[in-house]
Amino acid sequence: MATEVATVPSAPKRLVLFYHDVVAEMKRVTWPDRPQVQSLSIGVIALSLFIGLLIWLMDLSLQAIMVRGIPALFGV
Repeated sequence: MATEVATVPSAPKRLVLFYHDVVAEMKRVTWPDRPQVQSLSIGVIALSLFIGLLIWLMDLSLQAIMVRGIPALFGV
C-alpha cells in the first residue's frame, strides 16, 4: 500500500501564489463609478443618522420609564 505525501510549498512560494491570485481576482471586479459611490455613501450616512435618532429616542423613553416611572410607583 503506497501512500502519497502532499508537498506543501514554502512560505515565499505561497505568498507569491497568493499575490498572483489577488491580482487575478481584482481584474474581475466591477468597480462602481463616482456617482454610484456618492449616492450609496449618502444613503449609508442617512440610514446611520436615522438609526441613531431611533436609538436616541428609545434611550430617552426607556430612561423616563426606568429612572422616573418605576421609582414613582413605589413612592420613592
